[in-house]
Amino acid sequence: MTTPDPGLLTLPDALQPLGIIHTPYKQKFAIPRQPGLVKEAVGEIYFFAPFNDINCFRGIEQFSHLWILFQFHQTLNKGWKPTVRPPRLGGNQRVGVFASRSTHRPNGIGLSVVEFESLSSHQGQVCLKVKGVDLLDGTPIIDIKPYLPYADAHPNAVGGFASDLPSSVAVRFSPAALTQLQQFSDDPQKMKNLIESVLQQDPRPAYKASQSGPQAFAICLDNLNIHWQSVENSIEVTGIEVICAEKA
Repeated sequence: MTTPDPGLLTLPDALQPLGIIHTPYKQKFAIPRQPGLVKEAVGEIYFFAPFNDINCFRGIEQFSHLWILFQFHQTLNKGWKPTVRPPRLGGNQRVGVFASRSTHRPNGIGLSVVEFESLSSHQGQVCLKVKGVDLLDGTPIIDIKPYLPYADAHPNAVGGFASDLPSSVAVRFSPAALTQLQQFSDDPQKMKNLIESVLQQDPRPAYKASQSGPQAFAICLDNLNIHWQSVENSIEVTGIEVICAEKA
């Protein structure tokens, strides 16, 4: 068999984004490493013309879940390498880029399955709301397809080095953080649930997770800056502050 010649292929020079998604994740740090791990994370997809036609979505409410194809837009300029270090392997072992879900890929394309929440249209602007997202705020959306359980779910599939659900850590809030949450959030309980679910995934880099002693971090969710620290096998939210006047 001869080596394929890419010159024989006819492909568009650039993918045309359908729109962008707004999510609580304002920075790459602390985004769940897989979709569905933080069900409280809601994303709203807004579409560009001519894709903001409600007819493009006719019948989509029949599906409980959707496939979202998107662009890793903030890592495209960093290129890619044949091997990567997956966090699930502690960041110490290398596997092939095509044996991973690394964001550093030849074409920078990501794929997530999300839960359909709602579809709305107001003054010609279509909004598709989905849950369980793992996308950075402002991510370009390339395509949307319905998730088909009979074809897409394989109960006997083998997951390689990531076959098990990631372990979670206990999360607690300091009295000061709880007070600040009540003061700064429009829906304190909803935001508390989101913070808790995100931090339960232990978003620390692998090399940090292996270090002993308290470690201080901060993450941005919506318009809040969440200060937290890891203590042994648990995480404590120590403080919450507003980072902008209005939610993005």
